[in-house]
Amino acid sequence: MTTEPRTSDAATTPQTPSQLQMLIGGEHVDAADGQTFEVSNPAAGEVIAHVALGGKQDVDRAVAAAQKAFEGPWSGWSASKRGRTLQKYADLVKKNVEELAQLDSRNAGKPIASARNEAFAVSLVLEYYAGAANKHLGETIPVSRPGLDLTLREPIGVIGMIVPWNYPLNMSAWKLGPALATGNTCVLKPASWTPLSALRLGELALEAGF
Repeated sequence: MTTEPRTSDAATTPQTPSQLQMLIGGEHVDAADGQTFEVSNPAAGEVIAHVALGGKQDVDRAVAAAQKAFEGPWSGWSASKRGRTLQKYADLVKKNVEELAQLDSRNAGKPIASARNEAFAVSLVLEYYAGAANKHLGETIPVSRPGLDLTLREPIGVIGMIVPWNYPLNMSAWKLGPALATGNTCVLKPASWTPLSALRLGELALEAGF
């Protein structure tokens, strides 16, 4: 009797290490000092990418770019437009579930079935906030004295987001969805162990129109 050799269900196909840049202000850029770091596939023990290593100067320019966007065209978007763009973002994520899952499986050593479930869940999170974008309303409060009391919900501005290594896609979506739906701009820093899927998520955001 013969049996097939057992293989891991994590994506372990060898590949040439890629050179990946940061995404700042809608553009792919190297670190200001040119430094990079290695990203490995823990299931296969191989280097799969060299990623730009951001430093203080890069954080400053990312925040400046996000602030410029917040004070520029982004502030003119209606809540409904933000919702429509988030829905397009969700659709793009759903269309690219397999690619995102393969990235997470290689980068985190995660079983591919688990990675697919996580990638699909991201599209559902973004869909939820697409529908919620124009539902955050203020209140008019009755008062006994002459005058008018009301609450008005407004964006805060630039939101800094630090994502852990174990659920890079879901943790990114849980932060990006509500921040974008409510009119904020974002600076997202993925874990250095698992940055690949978050970088791709940023590219899909650009493709969606953010």
